[in-house]
Amino acid sequence: AVPVAGCAFAADFAALYLLVEHAGLHYLAAAAVAFALGTALAYVLSVRFVFRHRRLDSRRAEFAGFAAIGVVGLAVNGTAIWVAVEHLGLHYLLGKVGAAGCTFLFNLFW
Repeated sequence: AVPVAGCAFAADFAALYLLVEHAGLHYLAAAAVAFALGTALAYVLSVRFVFRHRRLDSRRAEFAGFAAIGVVGLAVNGTAIWVAVEHLGLHYLLGKVGAAGCTFLFNLFW
C-alpha cells in the first residue's frame, strides 16, 4: 500500500505544481484538481495491485465509496493547505506536504 500512496502523492504534488506554475490556476483550485487526480490514481493502483478481493460486485459502487472518503480527504487537504499558506505564510508546495500528512492521519484514524 505504501508504494501506491507514494505514487498517488507524487502525481498529486506534480499536478499541483504544474497547474499553479504552468497553467496559472490559483493554488486552492489546483490543489483540488491535483488531489482528485491523485485519488483516482490511488484507486486504480489499489484495485490493480493491493486489494486481492473486491468487497462490492459493482465497480461503480466501489468507486463511489472510495470517492466519498476522498471528498472528506479533499476538505482536509484544502483546509490544511489554506492554513499553511494564508495563516502560516508557507509556500503552497510546503503546505501540500503538511496537508498530505494531515490527510494521511485522517484516513488512518477514520
